[in-house]
Amino acid sequence: MKTNPILIIALAFFTVFASCSDDADDLNEEETGDTDDIALTELPAAFAEFNSDAVDVYLSDNGTTITIETTGLPNHDTVYWGENNDGYIEEPDVRLTPSIISSNNNAVTITVDAVPDIDGSTVQTELGTIGIAISGSSLFNDQEGAGPLDEAAASLDWTGAHIGPGVYHYHLEPKAFSNDDDNLVGILLDGVFIYGRRDYPSNEYPTDLDASGGHFGPTPHNPDGEYHYHIINEIYSTTGSYVIFAGPYQGY
Repeated sequence: MKTNPILIIALAFFTVFASCSDDADDLNEEETGDTDDIALTELPAAFAEFNSDAVDVYLSDNGTTITIETTGLPNHDTVYWGENNDGYIEEPDVRLTPSIISSNNNAVTITVDAVPDIDGSTVQTELGTIGIAISGSSLFNDQEGAGPLDEAAASLDWTGAHIGPGVYHYHLEPKAFSNDDDNLVGILLDGVFIYGRRDYPSNEYPTDLDASGGHFGPTPHNPDGEYHYHIINEIYSTTGSYVIFAGPYQGY
């Protein structure tokens, strides 16, 4: 039987094309490092520390995401509760913003990847809630309104928080539950947990943090190690304290 040269050339072209396509698909999978479809069957252990009176946490999207709903009401004292509240304390040096917690809508809901994609794109933080603290209130970055935080520093309470504007939120190291230690602070919008200024289990200040204040290593809730953030051990401007997180996120 005679061989058709045109058919041979066509088959060879198809084989090369299919091989290149398969290689490209494999390369794309390796390069993207996509973890969005990794599902969990139970919540990470760190969520046991969140204030259950304010925070409801559950797996969503078939375990590929985690949804965090909070009333935003903290479980500690502050001048921002208002004088008629049991949580009120006097802080005469605080230049109060107009709102108080007990008359303000502090509720926030965020949804994060169940397994953060720390090999994805880094993304800068924006104004507003950048995460949820274990107390139930929001975490904010190092900006306030249209300017740097130090312009509003006088309104921050003893634990680095205020209402201005919107929800009650922390900008600085939240001394109510983390003060120069390795305690859990909360979780950010990229699904990465953030801890205090010291490392676990050494109790030393970490020296290998990346530009976001993160690194891979053991935590009190994951001794095997995971990528996590720390409050960076650098005094911020005129506040005399430490910014919780300025970014960028690593988990997008």
